[in-house]
Amino acid sequence: MQVVYLLIETIVKCVVVFACLMLSVAYLTWLERKVLGHIQIRFGPNRCGPFGLLQPFSDGIKAFFKEDLVPGNADKAVFVIAPMISIIAAISMFAVIPFGNQFTIPGTDWVVKLRIADIDIGLLYVFGIASLGEFGIVLGGWSSGNKYGLTGSLRAAAQMISYEVALGLSIVGVIILSQSLRLTEIVTLQAGGFWNWNILYQPAAFVFFIICALAEINRTPFDMPESESELACGFNIEYSSMKFALFFMAEYAHMITVAAVAVTLFLGGWQAPLPQLDFIPGVFWFGAKVFVLIFFFIWQRGTFPRLRYDQIMKFGWKVLFELTLVNIFITALVVLLKG
Repeated sequence: MQVVYLLIETIVKCVVVFACLMLSVAYLTWLERKVLGHIQIRFGPNRCGPFGLLQPFSDGIKAFFKEDLVPGNADKAVFVIAPMISIIAAISMFAVIPFGNQFTIPGTDWVVKLRIADIDIGLLYVFGIASLGEFGIVLGGWSSGNKYGLTGSLRAAAQMISYEVALGLSIVGVIILSQSLRLTEIVTLQAGGFWNWNILYQPAAFVFFIICALAEINRTPFDMPESESELACGFNIEYSSMKFALFFMAEYAHMITVAAVAVTLFLGGWQAPLPQLDFIPGVFWFGAKVFVLIFFFIWQRGTFPRLRYDQIMKFGWKVLFELTLVNIFITALVVLLKG
């Protein structure tokens, strides 16, 4: 009977997390257009519903009913599967992220843990699945049978892989301090107040992580793979209708996941900033911290100019790579001397 309860609980959590994630993706498009509109002194969406709140639904219906074109010389099976790989990888990363502690259902002894899966190698799982997302982009550009799409996919993959190296190195300091790859344990070790959060012990690593994450999810100033004004829109040049929308949704889902990982590793996860505020549910603190980071991702898009591609690659390999190695060395040295 306990196995049945566990199965039901897992299914319910999967449905709830998926629904919340998709709703957040839809309204992130609205939020981004609104914030960028104010930054650029314009209105943004303001016609579909009050304050344009129905704009995401309008965009979804429009994308669904647009003509779905498949190039004649494309590899049709791979062409269809590629955007699915990107969106599935972006969503699957959320499976191991703890968005709260646990609670007991009133009137029962049923304890519900606010995470889908709690595995010992959660951090490795996140980075492993994130790497799989690159296959969607590479296969999307290759399968279209378009030389511009192929070039764009290779350019995007080269950028993402180069920044994934620094991204992985940026969290090694947190692993050294926590002595664990289990995300729940990393969050638990940051309990007691904001002075225990890893961002205070690894401030440089947090900055490196955010910079690499921006490049990983193709956000300004690292949005060269999708700079349609200069590069014919890159890997997704031949996509239309819902296939194009899936790539678009994968980018926003990836942005939410990256923010959630940053909150988990550096900002205390679901922990309150002060012990006196522990009465507020951890889900609220987790959501608030994720929202702040996402707002920053949107804000900086309207602030920084796009870099040249050679500048992007040089910065990744010749600056961030070396700085993350230095951070690892200093962290290990401090831990050794203190131990």
